[in-house]
Amino acid sequence: MDIIDLKILNLLKENARIKASAIAEKIDLSISAVTERIKKLEQSGIIDKYTLIVNQKKIGNDISAVMEVAIEHPDYIESFIQFVSNMPNITSCYCVTGDFDFILKILIDSSEGLEQLYRMVKGFDGVKATKTYIILKTIKNNLTLIPEKVSE
Repeated sequence: MDIIDLKILNLLKENARIKASAIAEKIDLSISAVTERIKKLEQSGIIDKYTLIVNQKKIGNDISAVMEVAIEHPDYIESFIQFVSNMPNITSCYCVTGDFDFILKILIDSSEGLEQLYRMVKGFDGVKATKTYIILKTIKNNLTLIPEKVSE
């Protein structure tokens, strides 16, 4: 990966639907060279996937929350992971160190919906404790980090 690849990645990060011709124009490279570089970035796994960001409030998800979850024993971890994987309003799940075992990101329509989800998580076998935070405002939410320079 070189500086040109970083430029391509930054342009794709801003708009994954940008055409190769627009990238070529912005970085002063031929369209075929840009296309070939993108293919190599995909094949090497550097580009993992292309995605869509939806305005959650405009589709009715007015509440964003983060929930910490502590599991009482490691025997419950796999069933909890399965449970979380099947819950569409839990958009992210991180296994973490510290007093809690997992951090969940939740997008949901209302405080009533959040309360129902909270009761489901709290009542799940093996859940020892939870702590929930309602997100008031998102300050920064980058989905990916692209290095500023090429590592040597």
